[in-house]
Amino acid sequence: MPLGRWCEMSGENIAAPLRERPRLLLVEDDAGVRRSLQLLFRAQGFDVRAYAAGAALLDDPLSGDACCFVADFRLEQSDGIEVLCRLRERGWPGPAILITAFPSAELTERALAQGFAHVLEKPLREHALTGALARLTGVGKRI
Repeated sequence: MPLGRWCEMSGENIAAPLRERPRLLLVEDDAGVRRSLQLLFRAQGFDVRAYAAGAALLDDPLSGDACCFVADFRLEQSDGIEVLCRLRERGWPGPAILITAFPSAELTERALAQGFAHVLEKPLREHALTGALARLTGVGKRI
């Protein structure tokens, strides 16, 4: 049986466009961590735009239509808080998650005051990250 005929019989419409995946921005300077997070976020249903530096993210014209931003705190030429502030100056309103290997009460207070919804400590616990992301965006698994 031709594929088109099977799809008609099964009720599938192969000509229908695939649902667009929501875009997530990720800035992480460690290549291994960045790649691991990309894979995790893609598995959660996101189109991931990943960057090694905040400047690269800010130079990308596609960064403005993302549904969420995940940033490492310590980056080589800036930090995740600074990058979020620059996004906010451009009018980006989405939720953000800061990840850090150097947690402190002061950093958490500063990040929350600058608009981050969550501050998560490295090494990351996958369920904490994916749960926070799902609660903020409505995409992925809510834990």
